[in-house]
Amino acid sequence: QLLQNVALGAAIIALPIFLHMVLEYNALETGLSLAPLSLTMFGVAVLAGKKAGTRRPSRLIRSGFALLAIGMVLLIVVVPRADSGWYLFLPLLIAGAGLGLLVSQLNNYTLSPISEERVSEAAGVNSASGSFGLSFGLAFAGAIMLATLSITFTDMAKSSAVLSPTEQQQVADGLDEDAEVMSNTALEELLVGQPQDVQDEIIRINTEARPFALQVALLVPLVAALLGLV
Repeated sequence: QLLQNVALGAAIIALPIFLHMVLEYNALETGLSLAPLSLTMFGVAVLAGKKAGTRRPSRLIRSGFALLAIGMVLLIVVVPRADSGWYLFLPLLIAGAGLGLLVSQLNNYTLSPISEERVSEAAGVNSASGSFGLSFGLAFAGAIMLATLSITFTDMAKSSAVLSPTEQQQVADGLDEDAEVMSNTALEELLVGQPQDVQDEIIRINTEARPFALQVALLVPLVAALLGLV
C-alpha cells in the first residue's frame, strides 16, 4: 500500500502541473483530462473486488503493479510530444486499471495473515503507511521536478549563444531563489521589456526544459510500481 500511494501521489502532482503549465489548461480541462485515471481506477476496483473469485490476490497485485508501470512508461514517452490531453488518455487508462487492481486487493492481502484480535492495529498501520506514501510521493516528485527544471534551465541558459553572460547569471540567480514550473504565457509577461531575441531564447529553453523535468518526476511512480512488482 505504501508503494501504491507513492505512485499515486507522484502522478497526481506531476500530471496536473503538465496540463496546467505546459498545455495551459484551466482547472476544468485539467480535471477532465485526468478523469480516465480516476474513473478507470474506480471501475476496475469495483469489478475486481466482485470478480476476483478464486484468483490469487498476489497475482492480481502483480498484474496491478505491471499495468501501473506500463502506464507510467507510456506517459514518460508521451509527455514531450503531447499537445493535447488526449495524448494521455490511453496511458492513464492503463495506469488507472493497475491502480484499481491494487486498491481492490491490497488491504485484504496484507491483513489476511493477521489474527482477528490484532486486525484493528494492523489496519491502522496499513492506513498510516498509505497516507505517508501519498504525502511522500507528492513531496518527492514535486521536489525532483523543480530541481530538474532548475538544473536543466540553468545548463541550457549557460550554453545559449543568444544570452549574454550577465543574462545567463540572472537566470541562474533567479532559479536559485525561486524555481517554479511556469507557462510560456506567464513567462512572456515577466519578460516584457527584454530584447525580442532574449525573450524568444528563454521561451525556447522553458519549452524544452519543462517536459524533461516532468519526465524525471514521473520516474518516481514508475520506480514505485517496479519495486511493488518485484
